[in-house]
Amino acid sequence: MSRGKRITRQCQACRKDDSLPTKEWSLDEQGWACNLCVEREEKIASIERELEKLRARVAVGEKDVRRMLKPLRKVWLEAGIEKIDNHKRVTVKALLDSSTTGIFMDKKFVKEHGFRLEKLDQLVEVKNIDGTSNSGGNITHELECNVFYREHHERLRMDVCNLGRTKMILGIPWLAAHNPEINWETGEVKMSRCPL
Repeated sequence: MSRGKRITRQCQACRKDDSLPTKEWSLDEQGWACNLCVEREEKIASIERELEKLRARVAVGEKDVRRMLKPLRKVWLEAGIEKIDNHKRVTVKALLDSSTTGIFMDKKFVKEHGFRLEKLDQLVEVKNIDGTSNSGGNITHELECNVFYREHHERLRMDVCNLGRTKMILGIPWLAAHNPEINWETGEVKMSRCPL
């Protein structure tokens, strides 16, 4: 019984060799490629096609091409929050949102976990992006708590309002103060540039 000739594969992009299983390889006119590189190249080509469409629209004078852009992803932090009065901690997923003008905690979440609220001297009117009043009503209370994310910790004041499924939003004031390093592909957030 004769054995067939062994095919040696090496990815033309990343130079990986035969260590990957057979199903992880593709063959095209340029030679062998591992499927990770093929997927990466397809993603890059897709982004380049979208950019060409945007450039074409700008070239014909269309000024507002932002509507064509899709957000890459939502970025979340898994943070620990601690009550000031009894130091009990709870973990929360906080949304980083550069279109939000404050730092917010969800009213229902605050009630469920028994955070101590402080009444605001003056209520804050909440407007939707289209200028209409928010159905959740105005902001009447705030809370103060300790926030922990990896090695970073701080004391924060947050406005309490109805956020729906989101428990906490860290908006522009927090983003500007901390200038986090965000990997938009993976969603990883590093506090490497935080001056605090």
